[in-house]
Parts: sequence; C-alpha cells; structure tokens
Amino acid sequence: MATKTKNYWLMKSEPLECSIDDALAARHQVVPWTGVRNYQARNFMRDAMQVGDGVLFYHSSCAEPGIAGLAEVASVPYPDATQFDPKSKYFDAGAQRAEPRWIHVDVRALRKTRLIGIGELREQPALADMVILRRGNRLSITPVTAAEWRFITTKLLKTA
Repeated sequence: MATKTKNYWLMKSEPLECSIDDALAARHQVVPWTGVRNYQARNFMRDAMQVGDGVLFYHSSCAEPGIAGLAEVASVPYPDATQFDPKSKYFDAGAQRAEPRWIHVDVRALRKTRLIGIGELREQPALADMVILRRGNRLSITPVTAAEWRFITTKLLKTA
C-alpha cells in the first residue's frame, strides 16, 4: 500500500484575529481557517491539503511578522460559513450555498515557537527560494518544501 506524501504549508493569520495563543487556547487547539478570499490560496486548501499536513503558523500584518508556531491541518476542506453571513467582513454576496465559492480547513495548533521574523528567514541561504520571500508575494497560504520545513524545524527552532 502506498503511503501519502505529507505536504507543508505556511499559513498567515493576523494575531488580532487569531494568534497562535488563541489557537492553543481553543477547544482541542483547533481553529477554522476562515476568511481566505484568494482563489490560489483556496485551491491549495481544496486540492492539495491533507489532514496531518504540517503548518508554519505565521503572524502577519503586525509589528513583528513571522513564524510564531507549528500546527497541522486537522480537517478536510468544507464550506466557509462566513461567505454567507452578511454581518461578516468575509461575506460574499455572490456565493451560493449550493455551490460555495469559498472553503476552509481546520488547523490544530501544536506548539508556540520563538518568533522567526521575516528578516531572519531572508538571511538563510537554505530558504532563498521560499515562496513567502518572493517579491510581491501576498498569498495567505503558501506551500513549503520538505527541505524548507526541515531547515526551519531542525535548525531555526533548535532549542538552545
């Protein structure tokens, strides 16, 4: 029987909306990754993410953006209910319940890490091709290679 390949992702969240601490405090340390409104990021969740995939939990749009924790994909994709809620900032008047436009996955926080800022990531030759470091990249979800994941989790997060 073939084993499935584990994928790795960097998923951005604004800490005022959902921080690694919020995720760790949530029931079963699981939070829905709602509000993704970019088709490419949605397609990553819909077409490529699998339960158990590794996640670099990244704080964005804050004073110190960077990797703040480790997590994993905890569910298969399912419709993002915020697209149907007129009170939500993620409401999409064009979304149809019969054919939802936006989906999301649940993410389980595993642990908080020291903050690995964007500057520190940029200083690492081993991470030179990392998607988040590409000029003009603004995606909230980006793939991470197995080599990048290993470098970050074994070198940059190595405990002193």
